[in-house]
Amino acid sequence: MIKAALFDLDGTLLPMDEERFVHAYFGAMCRKMCPHGYEKDALIAAIWRGTGAMVKNNGAESNETVFWREFAKIFGERVFADKPLFDEFYRVEFPALSGTCGYDPAAKEAVAAAKARGFRTVLATNPIFPAAATMARVGWAGLSPADFEFVTTYETTGFCKPNPAYYEEICRRLGVAPDECLMAGNNVEEDMIAGTLGMKLFLVTPCLINRENKDTSAYPQGTLRDLARYLEKL
Repeated sequence: MIKAALFDLDGTLLPMDEERFVHAYFGAMCRKMCPHGYEKDALIAAIWRGTGAMVKNNGAESNETVFWREFAKIFGERVFADKPLFDEFYRVEFPALSGTCGYDPAAKEAVAAAKARGFRTVLATNPIFPAAATMARVGWAGLSPADFEFVTTYETTGFCKPNPAYYEEICRRLGVAPDECLMAGNNVEEDMIAGTLGMKLFLVTPCLINRENKDTSAYPQGTLRDLARYLEKL
């Protein structure tokens, strides 16, 4: 019996061309931080380096801690004094990136369908962003953080996708078994990996990411409206 529905955000509830979004994100970050002495290429490299460290995180520390320690290896201890500037970026400049993403009203329908079935809802977005950036994107999707029992962010999580331990941690927080959960996402490698734990799956295809060109024919799949109908029948 399904007790919880897990939803990915970027490319799932929030239509997104990942390459376009990342380009705009880095551009905005550089406009904010380069005047404060952060050279553009080094800044982007440091963000990727910190992101890579979060993806490898083993849960012993938060992703936030791991990111900033790795980031500081390029720019030194000054980054900790400048962290309020980065935090300000996510509060002030980041929301202006909403125009790089799409909108699908069926996102609300899918979440509402899960709730109508009595399922607990989790926003299982890869926790590589601060809460401010994550909650902003939730709003772009026409949803509210209150629509979910909890949202994974880099402050509160010590694993990342595609590590199955990320999904195990969500199950521990909910107090449910993996086979009592459904994971809906658009990324074959990062989201469908939840199936190795026994989770039911739904592949959202309009913004499909399948970098390894895996066979996806076995997955229930379709649009967000299809997902809503699928949830209604579970």
